[in-house]
Amino acid sequence: MSTSLVIGNMVGAGVFMMPAALAAYGGISIMGWLASSLGTFVLALVFSKLSKLFLDKSGGPYAYTRAGFGEFAGFLVAWGYWISTWIGIAVIAIGFVSALSILFPILGNNSLISVLTGLSAIWLLTWINTRGVRESGKIQVVTTILKLTPILMIIIGGFFFFNIDNFIPFNVSDSSSFEAIAITSTMTLYAFLGFESATIPSDNVKNPGKTIPKATILGTLITTMVYVLGTAAVMGMVPMKELEISPAPFADAMGIMTGELGRGLVAGGAAIAAFGALNGWILIVGQMPKAIAKDKLFPGIFKKENKKGIPVYGMIIGSALASIVMLMNYTEGLVEQFRFLILLGTMIAVVPYLFSAASYVSILLEKKLPSQPWLGIYGMGSLAFSYSLWALFGAGEESVFWGFIMLMIGIPFYVFVKWKNKDQT
Repeated sequence: MSTSLVIGNMVGAGVFMMPAALAAYGGISIMGWLASSLGTFVLALVFSKLSKLFLDKSGGPYAYTRAGFGEFAGFLVAWGYWISTWIGIAVIAIGFVSALSILFPILGNNSLISVLTGLSAIWLLTWINTRGVRESGKIQVVTTILKLTPILMIIIGGFFFFNIDNFIPFNVSDSSSFEAIAITSTMTLYAFLGFESATIPSDNVKNPGKTIPKATILGTLITTMVYVLGTAAVMGMVPMKELEISPAPFADAMGIMTGELGRGLVAGGAAIAAFGALNGWILIVGQMPKAIAKDKLFPGIFKKENKKGIPVYGMIIGSALASIVMLMNYTEGLVEQFRFLILLGTMIAVVPYLFSAASYVSILLEKKLPSQPWLGIYGMGSLAFSYSLWALFGAGEESVFWGFIMLMIGIPFYVFVKWKNKDQT
């Protein structure tokens, strides 16, 4: 279940469109995938090691940053991560509706039905998540298997339809090979957001010392193989010129193999991918603020649990905010604001990786563990930090600027909560 949470939160409906976005660069974009996956794998190693050091702490990036740099830095990371989570839920809900519209065209023509479908998905999964972590986990396992099925069919079946000529020339863009790899690695790295998911609800995981590191590494490896092999298979089947303008590249590849029936299967897979990712992030939007509230850095309502041990109020608040953001996409005059929030949420989501990588070095050097050579600590920590910084750079200057403003808005909130809890400390 922990592994499926990692895979499910990374693999969303957007991945089904990635080959078309990369086609402008040609086969060299596979190198971009490999570069971003290498950076993510280093981060996953850092998170798996941190999870072993903090078995009794839930909250993932928040807990690690707090341990390394104190409660204020921990709060800022948690504040930003929380915002990015409910923005992400809204984006995924829209992706779910978009994927379904291929099967049910009315969703693409009727905004009211589209809104109701997206809201229904959010609140159905919110209700399921309030039933317990295991209930959410079961949904995640099933949706992960279903979403990977059409991609694996293309990877395996694509071998029989593969045309190596589609990769010649290897770089079809006007950029140098280095620039093309750099650009495509920036484009693809956002597909890996969510690899840290297993570390957040750690107090609900059996034997977290073994389960969470294994789930984080295994989930990241499986996702990497699916991304790279899936993209390579589609590029090998569909000519680059056709792929570049394709509205559904995986569906086109499946169409070559099986005809129209396959196209419907891929559309269903994309919808299930979004549904599964939505389920996983709704779990996270309740678990993250619960950990912060327990440390009295968020209002107490976020740590209140139902009989199943689920922070139900935090989950409801997160889903309500996500619903408002989703509605903006279907409201004339607010579409640009919605697009801005997507960039903002993506940028803020990278900040916790930056702090966690630095915390890893700080914590281990402070603990002076004899089994941890300083060169290895600095080496892995520096690679993870550099990759996170590169991801932040790739978000663009506008996103970084407004993301910084959004983080600073959290400071008055922090002061208020500290003042509110001053008599309880």
